[in-house]
Amino acid sequence: MRIAPSILAADFAQLGAQVDAIADSVSLLHVDVMDGHFVPSISLGPPVISSLRRHTKLYLDCHLMISDPVRYLAQMKEAGADGVTAHIEAIPDPEPFLAEADALGLDAGLVINPPTPVAAVEPFLDRCAKVVVMSVHPGFGGQTFIPDTLSKIVTLREFIDSRALATDIEVDGGVDIHTAGPIRSAGADILVAGTAVFRASDPKAAVGDIRRVCESKGDP
Repeated sequence: MRIAPSILAADFAQLGAQVDAIADSVSLLHVDVMDGHFVPSISLGPPVISSLRRHTKLYLDCHLMISDPVRYLAQMKEAGADGVTAHIEAIPDPEPFLAEADALGLDAGLVINPPTPVAAVEPFLDRCAKVVVMSVHPGFGGQTFIPDTLSKIVTLREFIDSRALATDIEVDGGVDIHTAGPIRSAGADILVAGTAVFRASDPKAAVGDIRRVCESKGDP
């Protein structure tokens, strides 16, 4: 079970210190890149990723909530991204994205929004390092987990296991000590947690609490 703290919820004035606070309890950071077009919000981009890369050795899991992700893959690689994910809603034909990411040496994956059926990504999962299930609507942090997305995780787990694929299932949105257990039980491999980690009084302890709930698959 891997937990990916989302820096979208961090205090950007203290970003280095906040990353250091959780660095020895996680192996990856989730970095949301928003363009103000695919989603209404605008967030960080390659310059911040580059700064993070110089500051930490953690795996940088870059979530591209943008309309033309292929255009920016080379910049993501140059900035220091390790993995990139893009929304199937933005690239109905993800082959160019997956091919370019592979050529650049980036781990690549696809993301599905709450209304999008799992079937939209199934034909491409053998090419993906991960598939991301959005359990909130993309673009804003601090939203409430959508319970209906649990069935998508179960369906993806069955599909991936039945074909012996190495694709990880990542869940992004509303992850906390109350939702982590059911998400893990449904079959998720990676949980993205922003508000529950970086807005906690002790972010490192918050990571530990989420991991404990996942391991017990029970109540907090």
